[in-house]
Amino acid sequence: MIGRLNHVAIAVPDLTAAADQYRNTLGAKVNAPQDEPDHGVTVVFIELPNTKIELLYPLGENSPIKGFLEKNPAGGIHHICYEVDDILAARDHLIASGARVLGTGDPKIGAHGKPVLFLHPKDFNGCLVELEQV
Repeated sequence: MIGRLNHVAIAVPDLTAAADQYRNTLGAKVNAPQDEPDHGVTVVFIELPNTKIELLYPLGENSPIKGFLEKNPAGGIHHICYEVDDILAARDHLIASGARVLGTGDPKIGAHGKPVLFLHPKDFNGCLVELEQV
């Protein structure tokens, strides 16, 4: 059901410093920040030859990243994102298998302009999983 790894998301306490580190220290292609108000984050995508890194920074007081950074002030891996061909079919299969889809269960549009869903980390070895339809 899942396809390629789309990205690994890292919550960061300083978006500019983190982007500069990937750009200047690691020599990666770093995209401009983009606000994602529906998700409560500002994101910066780092393009790698085989996947992406998504830097996450809180946007607004209700950002889910704010709480994550309070527990992990230095930042850390927040989630991994896998690609799926049909997000509704994937959702239905996962629910039938006993996995919990976060939120209403209806896909939202993610930072790439494509439908996404998040799966409860307790159902996936402590890892928050994002699915993105490609």
